Amino acid sequence: MKKLLELKNVSLNYYTKTDEIQALDNLNFYCNEGEFVSIIGPSGCGKTTVLSLIAGLITPTMGNLTIDGLKPSTKEGNFGYMLQKDHLFPWRTIEKNVYLPLEIKGNKNKESKEYALSLLKKYGLSEFINKYPEQLSGGMRQRVALIRTLACKPKILLLDEPFSALDSQTRLSVCDDVYRIIKSENKTTVLVTHDISEAISMSDVIIVLSARPAKVKSIYRPTIEGLSPIRKRESNSFGLWFEKIWKELNG
Repeated sequence: MKKLLELKNVSLNYYTKTDEIQALDNLNFYCNEGEFVSIIGPSGCGKTTVLSLIAGLITPTMGNLTIDGLKPSTKEGNFGYMLQKDHLFPWRTIEKNVYLPLEIKGNKNKESKEYALSLLKKYGLSEFINKYPEQLSGGMRQRVALIRTLACKPKILLLDEPFSALDSQTRLSVCDDVYRIIKSENKTTVLVTHDISEAISMSDVIIVLSARPAKVKSIYRPTIEGLSPIRKRESNSFGLWFEKIWKELNG
């Protein structure tokens, strides 16, 4: 498998007027092309900071981080970032919301628009293209937000707690939808989550971070029967993986 994302000895320090704070300490891990990787750890340990590094929004104090052999750059646009809330513009239709990243990158042309519309059609949203966000359910809005992120054909998807604003029942359904879309599009994905069950059910790789300054405590590759996150949760081995990772986080 092709190694797409790699962190080698990555550390990050924050500086204030009076102090130096170490946020990340010598992180080493990689992500193969097409893999779904989850990062979990205690609150405040720096999980979202890792996403910011991958996105090129900040640079490490020490070490190297590469995407497809190159340092990340916001100008290259080789990543797509999906946040906790969908952040769809209420005054724009679903179609025009999906076009937004194309407009920002100056790449709104016939071909890119057709690709975005094909994604909406492929994943059951074409009949809603003239609707406004307030007319859609929370789960459907998250699907639109994902398709908007995919419209610019990023090499890697960064998901920062994208289901946390949903109620528990909707969350399970949307997890399945998002997982299906990501796997169908064969997108390399890094998810930050506090939810152990979510990480186990969706991931090919789980990276467990320590408290700040964050270090990699463990890397797991759970093998669980089931074609979807919901089906994986029904597996006999799911509980064993949950207990193992819970002890890792709380030990």
